[in-house]
Amino acid sequence: MKKVLTTPIKNEDLENITVGDVVYLDGYLITCRDVAHRRLIELGRELPVDLNGLAIFHAGPIVAKDDNGKWQMISIGPTTSMRMEKFEKEFIKQTGVKLIIGKGGMGPETVEGCKNDKALHAVFPGGCAVLAATEVEEIERVEWQDLGMPESLWVSRVKNFGPLIISIDTKGNNLFEKNKAVFNEKKTAIVEDICKQVKFIK
Repeated sequence: MKKVLTTPIKNEDLENITVGDVVYLDGYLITCRDVAHRRLIELGRELPVDLNGLAIFHAGPIVAKDDNGKWQMISIGPTTSMRMEKFEKEFIKQTGVKLIIGKGGMGPETVEGCKNDKALHAVFPGGCAVLAATEVEEIERVEWQDLGMPESLWVSRVKNFGPLIISIDTKGNNLFEKNKAVFNEKKTAIVEDICKQVKFIK
């Protein structure tokens, strides 16, 4: 059965979702990356968007105005989430955001934040930025335009936004760390076998 999260997302919506699950998002998605995180956490500036129950995307989109002067999403691919690791735990606590989407995994601080304040981190597949743009129904507004296009907060309504692969769940599981452990268990035997095959190479 297809799992769809609809904003505003509640804690109970996340209870049965675990790492490795694939979900889709309906509702509001706000782009929010490095500088917006720093403004909130380091500078104490209030965000111009209430993120409680909503989703953020670590992304720097490409947007353009159409003939009617309305913003259109051209491309919206994920940026590396780990850059936000030192901010995300406190960001989750302060904002009440429930779904964080980006590229690659995040670390123990985000795991703790997701566990304590009930949120998820999910990975959007790389290389699909144009596909993602087609899942944006409308850009409703943009905030903090002084930061430039990539760092501004683009407030969008999305439908079937995904696929999103859950990498951190509310129970403290981290898919990337779990996979690293599995890979490392298998690595020694595989390396030994490869070395036997290529030992003639000096």
